[in-house]
Parts: sequence; structure tokens; C-alpha cells
Amino acid sequence: MLQCTTTMHTDLFALSPKEFPLLLQEIPDPPKKLYVQGTLPSPELKLLAVVGSRKYSPYGKAVVEKLIAGLSGYPVVIVSGLALGIDALAHEAALAAGLPTIAIPGSGLNREVLYPRANLRLAEKILASGGALLSEFEPDFEARPESFPQRNRIMAGMSHATLVIEATAMSGTLITARLTADYNRELLVVPGSIFSPSSFGPHLFLSLGATPITSSEDILKALGIDAAKKPAVERSDLSETERQVLHTLRVPQSKDELLTSLAIPASEANILLSTMEIKGLISEQLGKLYVK
Repeated sequence: MLQCTTTMHTDLFALSPKEFPLLLQEIPDPPKKLYVQGTLPSPELKLLAVVGSRKYSPYGKAVVEKLIAGLSGYPVVIVSGLALGIDALAHEAALAAGLPTIAIPGSGLNREVLYPRANLRLAEKILASGGALLSEFEPDFEARPESFPQRNRIMAGMSHATLVIEATAMSGTLITARLTADYNRELLVVPGSIFSPSSFGPHLFLSLGATPITSSEDILKALGIDAAKKPAVERSDLSETERQVLHTLRVPQSKDELLTSLAIPASEANILLSTMEIKGLISEQLGKLYVK
């Protein structure tokens, strides 16, 4: 896993403007202060905001998981809004890929008001993984409709680039995308189906000159990261079963062949292999499983 700063904060603390992430200090309307829980990333890491529709399609889910898994091992932090939909998927995919992730909800950070309530456990997972929660709102502030566009400027403002994955004509994602352009940051967009209403936002911004993204390598290029210089993957956090899979797949095999050699129930094995694929540890090509 990529390392963040060494101090782990389990309690809320406040940052003054001079302590904000550097890019956030540059926007014309920065917050007056930020409340933080968790561990902020080292300044040398690249921050990528990932945003999209709350009502995502199977295509959108697959895109989030594949693109973020492909960033595993690189100096990238995933930033999103903890919202239902693409935001939550982005945080989950970052956790699975061993990437630091920062959640910026539209509420205060006290557990009694943290929004949405459905993602409270996800927030705890983010903190446990060494990530962080950020908010400019007072700790007991309850989310309101106007607080979400307000927090969107923080996501766009602190990130080196924003990746848009699915957005309808009425989606708040469009606000984040416009702010990204206003702040002169990289706006990255995944093309969608011409038959889907969720493609409205991506295709609108593509027509206005946003960068099309069809692979993780496209993202790395936009962030100025050389994809050929991937650091060695640390294996210290792997389970014994994951190590067994990687050892077995020194010789590529079909899924059926691998399941035969694993001494665990098929249902568990399928979940394990799916998780390892999301983490970027293994891949499937032409019916064979390979170590990536």
C-alpha cells in the first residue's frame, strides 16, 4: 500500500488555510478552515477526484473498478464525496487496490450527522486503511441540498484531476466538472453509451475538450506519472490464500483448474478471485488466469 503521512489522527482536528493541501490554497474561494479525521496524504502523491451518478449502471461500476484497480501501486490518492453510487464505488475500489482515499461528505464529520448514513461503515473503513475524512462544515452540521455543491469545490480544488464516470443532465457531478475546468485542472471523462441518459455529462464535456479516458494508463499520463515506472508491489498485506493463488498462478490456468487446487468452497473462491482481480493482482485473458 502507498504510504501517507506517518501521524494517524483518530480524533477531529482543524486545519488553517496555510495548512490546506497546496492546490486548495490556490482556488478563488477556499474554505476558511477544514476539519479532518484520519491521515492526510504526503504532498508528493497525486490526488484524483472520481465523481459520477448516484444511480450507476453495470457499465459504470465496471469502469470504476477496472480503472482504479489499474492505478494500484502508483502514487495516486482517490478523492470522492462518500455519496451513494459512483462515489462509494470509487472509495471501495481504492481500498481494494491499496490506494489511499479521502472522503469529503456534504455534512459535518460527527458520526451522528455523517451523511449518508448508509456509508458510515465505509467511512470507518477509509479511516482504518489510513485514509481521511474532510469537511469545512462544523462537526455537528447536518447535510442540506446546498452543502453538496459547496463541498464539490473542495474535491475539485484539492485534486490534480477529476475523473467523471456517468452523469445525467441534472447530476451534481456536472458542478464538480465545471469547477475543475474553472480551476484549470485536468478534466478526465469516460465515454458512455449513446443510449444512456448517464452519458449526457461525459459527452457534453468531451465536446468541450475534456480528455477522454479509456484505460488506467490514460489517467496516469494525465497525472504526469510514467506508467512504465511502477513501484514494486508490496505483498505484506496479502492473506495466506491470496499468496497460494499467486504461487499457483506462476503457471497460468483456467478458473476451473485453479478452483480444483484451492481447498476452499467454490463460492468463497469466486469472491476471492474477484477481489484479487479488483486489487490488480490477477487478470483473466482468453479463459486463463494470470498474475499481473
